Amino acid sequence: MRLNAARIAPLAEADMAPELLALLGPRFKAIPVLNIFRTLAHAPKAFKRFMAWGGYILSDANSLSPRDRELVILRTGFNWKSGYEWAQHVRIGLDCGLTEAEIARIKMGPDAPEWCDSDRALLVATDELTAEAFISDAAWAALGEFSEKQRMDLVMTVAQYTQVSMMLNTFGVQLDEDLKLDPDLCP
Repeated sequence: MRLNAARIAPLAEADMAPELLALLGPRFKAIPVLNIFRTLAHAPKAFKRFMAWGGYILSDANSLSPRDRELVILRTGFNWKSGYEWAQHVRIGLDCGLTEAEIARIKMGPDAPEWCDSDRALLVATDELTAEAFISDAAWAALGEFSEKQRMDLVMTVAQYTQVSMMLNTFGVQLDEDLKLDPDLCP
């Protein structure tokens, strides 16, 4: 977390336009509206487009497996020091097949010895994208077992969660009540 308080206070759920609440769909009906959505609701047109693009990244249309997608999202959030992003996606990652040991190891990055070659390749590519906005030829070649579409989805996933991390960090979106800040991402 970069900020200890919100720069943009999340709207109360009751103050959100019904059409914005409808965009959250069935996945979010059983839980209170998350702070990220209540914050982005201040910009309704952007919120609508954000939900469409984010919906692609988190859907089956993204050709990365859910586990690989979450590996990449968590590393992106960690690299950008986005405590909110990390906390939200730890639980999603666990639901998608990552183990607690793997999630802890994501913070160590691709040099941790326990990674298989494909996980290491995804982490190296993510690190290069978050550092240089580019994947080197060597890292691209290491992604050889991934299809062209999967490589494209990798770049688009890192790009989406780079944007999300920048918004969360800059707007000061605070953790939802049921989340705990990772001590490695404290201000």
